[in-house]
Amino acid sequence: MAEHYLIALGSNQRHVRFGAPEMVLIAALAELDSKSVKVLSAARIIRSTPLGPSLRRYANGAALVKSKLSPPDLLARLKRIEHKFGRRRSGQRWSARVLDLDLVLWSGGAWSSPGLTVPHPEFRLRSFVLTPAAAIAPRWRDPLTGLSLRQLHARLTRPRPAPR
Repeated sequence: MAEHYLIALGSNQRHVRFGAPEMVLIAALAELDSKSVKVLSAARIIRSTPLGPSLRRYANGAALVKSKLSPPDLLARLKRIEHKFGRRRSGQRWSARVLDLDLVLWSGGAWSSPGLTVPHPEFRLRSFVLTPAAAIAPRWRDPLTGLSLRQLHARLTRPRPAPR
């Protein structure tokens, strides 16, 4: 039976073949859409400030996909695509990268195994994930909080009074 997944995409480095980070994400979506993974919808690409030491702004997006792959098998596919685009898993955490693909949500609920936790542990705190995700799957509920992506996004981005 096919499952649905929410994938977050990010890039803040030019690629020798595809060019600017926005184009890297478009090419990554095309690579992801295959015999084993069907891209159902993709959010508009947004720009965001980096976390950590990188100084380059990110291009971020999200995709809703359908696949018969299990969460670990889909993660392996995402890692192969990252590697094909030149991503190397060495060096400083949160540094500049040509492509980052994260498995954020799975229609089967929660999954935990070595190297993979779904829902993604940090997605509720990242507007660069929630903004595009809520645009394509606003009613998808986080299995741990019960809140929809629209609700999580609203909570994260609502204006707050300045401290006194």
